[in-house]
Amino acid sequence: MTRIQAVNDFVVKFANVNGSGSASANELFAKAILRMGVPVSPRNIFPSNIQGLPTWYEVRVCEAGWLGRRGGVDLMVAMNPQTWDADLAEIEPGGYLLYDSSKPLPASKFRDDVHAIGVPLTEICNATYDDARQRQLFKNIMYVGALSVLLEIDPDEIRKLFGEQFRGKEKLVDANAKALQLGREYVEKHLAHPIGLRVRRSDRVGDRIFVDGNSAAALGCVYGGATVCAWYPITPSSSLAEAFQKYCQKYRVDPDSGKHRYAIIQAEDEIASIGMVVGAGWNGTRAFTATSGPGVSLMTEFIGLAYMAEIPVTIIDVQRGGPSTGMPTRTQQADLLSCAFASHGDTRHVLLFPEDPHECFEHAAAALDLADRLQTPVFVMTDLDIGMNQRLCAPFAWDDARRYDRGKVMGAEELDAGCEFGRYLDVDGDGIPYRTWPGTHPTRGSFFTRGTTKDAYARYSERGPDYVYNMQRLLRKWETAKTLVPPPVLRRATVPTRFGAIYFGSTAPAMDEALAMLAGEGVAIDALRLRAFPFPDAVREFIESHEVVFVVEQNRDAQMRSLLVNEFGLDPARLQPVLHYDGTPITARFIARAIGERVRLRQPTSGKQEVA
Repeated sequence: MTRIQAVNDFVVKFANVNGSGSASANELFAKAILRMGVPVSPRNIFPSNIQGLPTWYEVRVCEAGWLGRRGGVDLMVAMNPQTWDADLAEIEPGGYLLYDSSKPLPASKFRDDVHAIGVPLTEICNATYDDARQRQLFKNIMYVGALSVLLEIDPDEIRKLFGEQFRGKEKLVDANAKALQLGREYVEKHLAHPIGLRVRRSDRVGDRIFVDGNSAAALGCVYGGATVCAWYPITPSSSLAEAFQKYCQKYRVDPDSGKHRYAIIQAEDEIASIGMVVGAGWNGTRAFTATSGPGVSLMTEFIGLAYMAEIPVTIIDVQRGGPSTGMPTRTQQADLLSCAFASHGDTRHVLLFPEDPHECFEHAAAALDLADRLQTPVFVMTDLDIGMNQRLCAPFAWDDARRYDRGKVMGAEELDAGCEFGRYLDVDGDGIPYRTWPGTHPTRGSFFTRGTTKDAYARYSERGPDYVYNMQRLLRKWETAKTLVPPPVLRRATVPTRFGAIYFGSTAPAMDEALAMLAGEGVAIDALRLRAFPFPDAVREFIESHEVVFVVEQNRDAQMRSLLVNEFGLDPARLQPVLHYDGTPITARFIARAIGERVRLRQPTSGKQEVA
């Protein structure tokens, strides 16, 4: 039987039971490899209940630096009998299965083309520990110890991580080190290194940092000047608000007085939270909320108010599977249409699409500027894959000379100088009026904030011309937004091609690898990564310069494709959807296969591969 042989290039997947304490052990495994200078990309796939259902933790080890899901599993650590058959089926031919061999299993439970490695973890735990909880927790550390021998992971890196995790708690450090050693000793004594996968120390991590997108976005909000966060707990966004609180406690407390320079309110529901953010934005405060799809559904009336009354609001939507409750702990990109047109009537909202934690940091700060500049709601569209999984990314950078863009705010001096103030008066032709903050002037610059129709001076009006004036002005503002949002990123193939691909957000890591795979097969694809809606003119130019453009996204209904068709009035046949929506992050293999097959169908009848 063949064996998969690989050094610093394989996928390990852990199959566990939720609530068993396995997540921390699996994370230690990933971080130890990272500390050896080898890039890793872990993903936690967990159920929405608290305890008892299956959970998986997948670690991509890739010295070449690919951070998206590859697809397939080279080594399965099968610790959940309930999912055994499905877990076994995922293993690549010639791959490996590490399992608890305390109880014998019939031959029918194995595959002839998979190498089974048994370690009696339960038996060792029962002989070592009396407490049931200790047996469960330390069994996880034991299989990490076993893997450290099988894969040649430096155990000192794991021990250092124990010291960091349990700093000041020496008993816990020693207890975990003992469990690690028990797993190592069994493999060293009883197994003759039956595995072809290796971790070899390298230097491919560089100066990149290892962080999740929710923490990154929270820090971006701090640097971007947010001082108010109103939120209601919802998976997978809750940790963003919690991280914002942690950073505010560190950076927004006056060192002399101890006074907090921030307000974080856990509201009674999503409706209340967005109402507070709208109120804070109206008052001149930079404010945001973090939520997911169901929360956005509840917030739509207030979002419409902010759009109509032109109040800055930042909403970070960490998307999950839907509709309704859907899959709370699975990832999707399925809120595009609901956010782009949130509220009834004619609305269009700015959406930003970060590809990794680095852009979560940048886009969160940029969203606060854009909301002020455009006086409108701005959405940062992350998802569970970015938000809750740690990812290698470029270090965050901030220019201390950078100043917040507060947009068009008329102050007391301008009002005293006799400047005409009309709250919805377009004096510059860009669709953006001037606003005043409450208390700016004792007698001038006041206005009535209305969600109803009004004239340019905020006076109530149901006259058709006044309504049309404002709605047309909002469209001019939309055109202005195209020049302010982050531009798309173009990636040209090495040869001219009539095929293009559009992608965005968390699809990017897998897409980068898929493009390289396709190029290796002689399939040339130009690619454009979208970073914002509204789409700058360069997006139309890219589409029109290609015969066929594949739109890669993680939802059922091709929502990004619909936005492109709607905005540009394109022939839908020109945009070919590539859709993945089972709740797991898209893989490079899926993208390369889907695009490659369609390109080959369009090849000339001679059968020659088209590369140009």
